[in-house]
Amino acid sequence: MAPKAKKPAPTPAPPASRFADRIRDGLGVYLDDPASFPASRIIYFNDDFVAINDLYPKASVHALLLPRSRKHNLLHPFEAFEDPEFLASVQKEVIKLKALVASELRPILNGDAEPDDTGELPPGRDWEADVKIGIHAHPSMNHLHIHVLSRDMHSPCLHHRKHYNSFNTPFLIDVADFPMAKDDPRWHPGHAGYMKRDLVCWRCGANFKNQFKKLNDHLNVEFESWKRE
Repeated sequence: MAPKAKKPAPTPAPPASRFADRIRDGLGVYLDDPASFPASRIIYFNDDFVAINDLYPKASVHALLLPRSRKHNLLHPFEAFEDPEFLASVQKEVIKLKALVASELRPILNGDAEPDDTGELPPGRDWEADVKIGIHAHPSMNHLHIHVLSRDMHSPCLHHRKHYNSFNTPFLIDVADFPMAKDDPRWHPGHAGYMKRDLVCWRCGANFKNQFKKLNDHLNVEFESWKRE
């Protein structure tokens, strides 16, 4: 009886650090050929920027603005924004994306509204006031990206305290705040302890301490109330 053939040795798993690096480089794929991605992912692109829908949104509408400049797009935002010309271009482009996010938010919040005789929905609230913009003091991805998202924090991708506090404390820095003063505490978010703050509802101010599930349940209630404002 012929001996059984040996099974080939399994391919060794890549080191955890290499896997983590691939994840952190994940936004780079959108920069070279954004036209190759579906419209569900790409909002728009031009020579200088690509705007995408966040793959793991932390709110009902969550977009990212990705600068394409090779000189800047792998820099930490603090360093990239030291270039005043580049900063000005980002500040201008992000206003454009903010308007688009607001337009996406409008039918979500006005879903039960009836169009008028012209087919338009009622004007309702200041939609852009419900959109926030910012970079993270410690970005989770290597490529420079600016968050543009609705403020509701209503999403199945919101999983824990760090997710929430990264968008609801000064850890999120509006690009309009750059250049920042040298003594601004946001330069040193670890010292300031933003991510360790209590979980506080963005809308009513209720303090849930470190009880994320209770906060998340509360956010679902707040979302329905917020829609009716």
